[in-house]
Amino acid sequence: MHFVVTAGPTYESLDEVRRLTNFSTGKFGTQLANFLAARGHQVTLLLGYYAIHHEPIHTQATETYTTTDDLGARLQRLGAAGGVDAVFHAAAVSDFKFGKIWERTAGGELIEAKAGKISTRSGTLLAELVPTVKLIANLRQWYPNACLVGWKYEVDGGRADVLAKAERQIAECRTNACVANGKAYGLGFGLVRGARHCEHIREPQELYAALEKLAGGR
Repeated sequence: MHFVVTAGPTYESLDEVRRLTNFSTGKFGTQLANFLAARGHQVTLLLGYYAIHHEPIHTQATETYTTTDDLGARLQRLGAAGGVDAVFHAAAVSDFKFGKIWERTAGGELIEAKAGKISTRSGTLLAELVPTVKLIANLRQWYPNACLVGWKYEVDGGRADVLAKAERQIAECRTNACVANGKAYGLGFGLVRGARHCEHIREPQELYAALEKLAGGR
């Protein structure tokens, strides 16, 4: 089978030298990709430029992405090429990108900043954060016949809250499953396949095997 796995963070530029990103290391997605490759599958790993987890990668193909738009373009291209059986979208995609940036003058006036490197001498800045495109919402269009699995990592609320969000993701994005984890979920992972259908999994290796089975890889 041919699997596409995304891993690590995207980033969004403030100016030509500063960026907004997140704490994703890329460890989970990289290890999942290596697990699938070791099982004899063809695997394409899309790995964030700022993924700080490093281990030997054994996939047949690895591409490094930068921004959310860049990751989206790569996913769309792979979908158009055809032959992908499953997409495991574990990347931590930035929820926001920068819109306009304003400098506040001594008199309180706001002036839009457009420099390649915004000077710290400008004082207080006001940054507009604009929602990024939800890539997972486009996956079914790009991969109409593939098994699609998203992730829902949450830190606020409890297990019921994150499971409800996972179920909503499946319904709205027409994915096959969603992996729920993070502080809100607690220890382990929840492999959610629909309303009130969650399999609790304790260890990463167990989850990798469950995902392979879900996609029909064994």
